[in-house]
Amino acid sequence: MSAKIIDGKAIAARIKQQVAADVQQLTAAGKPVRLVAVLAGHAPVSRVYAENQARMCREVGVDYTLRELPAEVTQDHLEDLLRQLAADSTITGIMLHMPLPPQINSQQAQYAIDMLKDVEGVNPANIGHVVYGYSIIAPCTALAVVALVEETGATLRGAEITVVGASRIVGKPVALLLTERGATVTLCQIYTRDLVVHTRRADILIVAAGSPGLIEGRHVRPGAVVIDVGINRVAVPDATGKTVQKTVGDVNFNSVAPQASWLSPVPGGVGPMTVAMLLRNTVRAARLVYGLERPFGKPQG
Repeated sequence: MSAKIIDGKAIAARIKQQVAADVQQLTAAGKPVRLVAVLAGHAPVSRVYAENQARMCREVGVDYTLRELPAEVTQDHLEDLLRQLAADSTITGIMLHMPLPPQINSQQAQYAIDMLKDVEGVNPANIGHVVYGYSIIAPCTALAVVALVEETGATLRGAEITVVGASRIVGKPVALLLTERGATVTLCQIYTRDLVVHTRRADILIVAAGSPGLIEGRHVRPGAVVIDVGINRVAVPDATGKTVQKTVGDVNFNSVAPQASWLSPVPGGVGPMTVAMLLRNTVRAARLVYGLERPFGKPQG
């Protein structure tokens, strides 16, 4: 057996095409989609992400603005800005780049983001609504994982699913979203004993632990679908023996590929899909702000 590769880039490209069409339709109706991102401090990774985000928004027609704050920004100043953005009816989406400066309580700041404009789905209230089975806007990475699983054609109702990693942004929301679809979900975390016992019985294995190469072939049931959410930078020797940085997942790809039926790669799997879900959430937020959809009901138009 050799796993089929789940091409996150190709799936994301299809989603972006639909997002572009949706944005064009809204704009033509006099309802522009406008996303404002807030960057506090000078973290190089955040700046690169902000630049990439601006480019992706341009590609699908979203009006993107980056609001930059100094590293010395106070909690009150940041939250005041987020409330101002929430009150501005011309803004349809808000996101807050991470990491934040050390003096900022990130969860408190995320709670200040308007729930309807929260394109990343990180407001604790939005995450909490996932429990009720109809989220206002769900976390992007959790949505990306579910979409990749569905792309394989795997039956979710009645499936045994193991999620390794219980973060509030990925692991827990993924477990809830899949439970809502009728799966039996086991959620593992750092204190789980005999991890292999739980992973080997899974029809679908989702790994979001932030631990490079954690899952090997011995952890995987033959024929399982494996989704690797991990994005880790590790030092490896290149062909000349020079040490270089490489992006790897939480799954040992070469070890797991012979066991799995489907496997998402890193990079090229969950990463591009998370971006696509952010763009899809941005359209969802705009439709909520304009009253075209209800938070807990079916679209009105």
